[in-house]
Amino acid sequence: MQIATWNVNSIRTRQQQVADWLLSSQVDVLCLQETKVIDADFPLDFFTNLGYSAYIFGQKAYNGVAIFSKRPLRDICLGFMPILETDLAQDFDQQKRVMTGVIDNIRIVNVYVPNGSEIGSEKYDYKLRWLQCLKNYLEVLRDKFPQEICLCGDFNIALEDRDIYNPTKGKENHIMASGVERSALKELLSIGFQDAFRKFTEVGGHFTWWDYRRAGFAQNRGWRIDHHYLTANLYKQALSCRIDTEPRAKEQPSDHTPVIVTF
Repeated sequence: MQIATWNVNSIRTRQQQVADWLLSSQVDVLCLQETKVIDADFPLDFFTNLGYSAYIFGQKAYNGVAIFSKRPLRDICLGFMPILETDLAQDFDQQKRVMTGVIDNIRIVNVYVPNGSEIGSEKYDYKLRWLQCLKNYLEVLRDKFPQEICLCGDFNIALEDRDIYNPTKGKENHIMASGVERSALKELLSIGFQDAFRKFTEVGGHFTWWDYRRAGFAQNRGWRIDHHYLTANLYKQALSCRIDTEPRAKEQPSDHTPVIVTF
């Protein structure tokens, strides 16, 4: 089985690119982030006609997550609220950033972590509180349900220096690389998740996001911020985890590119 994650930065802008990639890659499941469209306007038929079941949780012009699967998923939950049932979860669900579903004995959790904008800002505080809510959500999923978990998506955090093209230049003051953000993500992962990509690739220089400005992709000045994190038994079953940079080289691409884990 192959599960992919991809921040597409507007599904309607890039629906043909996504369709072409699905046909060429033949992944079993594709998790999308930043779809930027309300559910009523999502191009569902375009993808169901390719043979994929589509599950969507959208928002106009911002955020939004979706899962495409060759086989139907079960136990679909949109947002934090169905799992946590708290006022805080309901507040966070005003932004459409998390969904989950089960295929075989794998629970897929698709997330789009807030960017945080600027260290010390209200959005930065929101990001940290959102990550704590995600940790609580994952703890409930882990304790309440029997499946192994594949937690994937755009985390907007480069966990280590080797995940940044130039890790020595002011990273401590850079959003997505601050010590507080990294600590929050490490605390979340400590409940039982491991990085699938690092199981197979120890060296740096492998990235999933490149800024549109200053020839970021052409010069490989990127960040690895899109991840697959796996619970223990699923981590053992992983056969590979790779970054497909080809879509980022196309005309009018997303600034992110797909990451695929194989079991």
